[in-house]
Amino acid sequence: MALHNDIGKAGEKAAITYLEQKGYEILEENWVTGKAEVDIIALYGNTIIFIEVKTRSSVTFGQPEDFVGPAKQKQLELAAQAYIEMRSHKGEIRFDIISVLLTKDKHYNLNHIEDAFWPYL
Repeated sequence: MALHNDIGKAGEKAAITYLEQKGYEILEENWVTGKAEVDIIALYGNTIIFIEVKTRSSVTFGQPEDFVGPAKQKQLELAAQAYIEMRSHKGEIRFDIISVLLTKDKHYNLNHIEDAFWPYL
């Protein structure tokens, strides 16, 4: 497996640990529908949260969250629609980004951006 995949998977694990410590219930990891994938789907209260995790080992080209552009947002929206229909969810939804930066001493700095973007649904 490529190093960037290892870094990405480690970032997702760190994000899950963080969310669980905050009281989120993890419903799905790497949930796929069609061509869309959601890194983490969590429940907090009556809100289903669709979370994109971006992990980087450097900010040379920008912060990790800078890489969640309009195309990825649209993919997340389509996946959310499918998931909501599948679960017959009637509550709130939210789209978050968890930005993970791997430090030189192999620690992770997390930035949880709640309500990172509003869907076009």
